[in-house]
Amino acid sequence: MSFPDDERTGHRIRAQRRLAGLTQRGLAARIPYSYSLLNQVECGAREATADFCTAVARALGVDVTTLTGQPVTTPDHAVLAPLRLALDLYDIGTDGLVIARPVHVLAAAADALCQQVRATRLRAAATDLAPLITELTHSVHTAPSTPGWQALASAYRSAADISLKLGHLDLSQVALDRMAWAADRASDPILAAIRQYKRGLLYKEKDDGATGRRLVAAGQQLLADEASREALAVAGQLHLGASALAARVEDATAVENHVAAARELAGRVGGEAPEVHWLSFGHRNADLHAFGAAVAMRQYDDALTKARHMALPPSTLTSRRARFLVDRARAEMETGHLDAALKHVAAARRAAPEQTRHYPGTRETITGLVHLSRRTPDTLDHMARWIGL
Repeated sequence: MSFPDDERTGHRIRAQRRLAGLTQRGLAARIPYSYSLLNQVECGAREATADFCTAVARALGVDVTTLTGQPVTTPDHAVLAPLRLALDLYDIGTDGLVIARPVHVLAAAADALCQQVRATRLRAAATDLAPLITELTHSVHTAPSTPGWQALASAYRSAADISLKLGHLDLSQVALDRMAWAADRASDPILAAIRQYKRGLLYKEKDDGATGRRLVAAGQQLLADEASREALAVAGQLHLGASALAARVEDATAVENHVAAARELAGRVGGEAPEVHWLSFGHRNADLHAFGAAVAMRQYDDALTKARHMALPPSTLTSRRARFLVDRARAEMETGHLDAALKHVAAARRAAPEQTRHYPGTRETITGLVHLSRRTPDTLDHMARWIGL
């Protein structure tokens, strides 16, 4: 799919690139497209596809409509439109026609939707989430309660996760702002810390690791006086988030320190804590982050060694399994194991098609396989068409 009036889109891309202080080669290095294609799009010689604009917007940290001048007409927009409205009307309640279920029922529904997101059923979760947020908004405006605000903060967190996994960074940031608003009214430092963790990882997607690490550190400060098992698990997850941000700037020492701190907290928590806000914190999660950091730092031999010593149990969240498979595919490709790379990225697609299609590592890996393969297998050709190459 392409946008109309691509020449003006190219002009907008060039303007935003210059505002970011980047050369064409500098921007091309941040996206899974060639310098030549970027040059042709900016001068209007080639179309700017939806995926291309999304990748450039992600690299520049802007909303995609800043580049296109209009909303992107993809299936995601129809699904996310009610969610956008629910997030926008957070402060005025509802029109009075809503009949909200009891708070404990709404809280259970919010938790179930969080679980659904972890299972990567993203569009189905988004469809159910908008009316739930509307119900919760009505509940907290008509009969404010701590459990109500906590459930609303959890729902906003799911909205942020869905938006990010579908490539809508702008909507994810709005949802995290709403999460902060609800967590503050719930006087819940743990939810506030999770919000800072999510916010920090959003800056990783914007290639601003320094800001992301500051936000994660702010989350740790919120837990300074907390000693519950729940707080220890969230503090450990914050360390793992910091390790991912440190890996983005290839700070191996910081990665090692944060993973070690997370392992120490996992020991205090008592092993695995999958029930704590669906973070799945524990030793296995630390192993996955150490592996992911090795991939991010382009230490592919080390990454493969780590991957081959990991056996993910069936209980592993689908979202984490799919990301592990894509990252392993990247490591296999970079070490010359092209058949294994294709096998793992195909497995990621089977496990979590919605998440895998939008994950930047998928496009990077498939693009690399297309360039490296002397003969494009039917499976690879199909995967390339699936992501819009």
